[in-house]
Amino acid sequence: MSGWSAARGWGLRTVVDFRCGYEVGRQDGDPVLDAWALDGVSIISAPTEDHSSEEFRRVCFPILDSPEYWSHNLRILPGLVRRALEATAAAGPGVLIHCSAGRDRTGMVAALLLANAGVAPEVVADDYAASVMQMAGARTHAPTDDRQATWGPSEADAWIATTRTIVIAFAAGIDQHLDHVGLHDDDRRRLRALLLGA
Repeated sequence: MSGWSAARGWGLRTVVDFRCGYEVGRQDGDPVLDAWALDGVSIISAPTEDHSSEEFRRVCFPILDSPEYWSHNLRILPGLVRRALEATAAAGPGVLIHCSAGRDRTGMVAALLLANAGVAPEVVADDYAASVMQMAGARTHAPTDDRQATWGPSEADAWIATTRTIVIAFAAGIDQHLDHVGLHDDDRRRLRALLLGA
């Protein structure tokens, strides 16, 4: 409970949840929350994936733990990605974005947010690398297997070296990505303001 109290004290007002519907809900090992734990915090469901899409399953399932799938997610399900970005833009200051591990779907949206705010692609890749290092060897609440949950630092370092160019190329294509998903200019400006405080 102290975590939620601290988060509200830091200004948390909205949580945008990128998980699919079947992933949402209490998982084994989750703490039991008091009724007041989420007082003042809105939870917005904005999944970026549709696991009922045959094309998404065929193309993305083999690479779901890699930034290689990000551009495919945008191409196959642009409306879902746009709605996730719109939900984040509408939330205003005090927003937290998350998925189950905080590295793949959240990594994709974070890369879009950072690149849209003018962060250099190499720095976006550094941010993704920090997420990989943080989550390597950490238990997740994903209903599917996460091989990175068993990794140590050497496996994480090797993965980062392999995927860095993918993240840099993705971040460098920010304008094309946002055009493809159809994100309105006003939402792009709101997202920049969230990160830059402008």
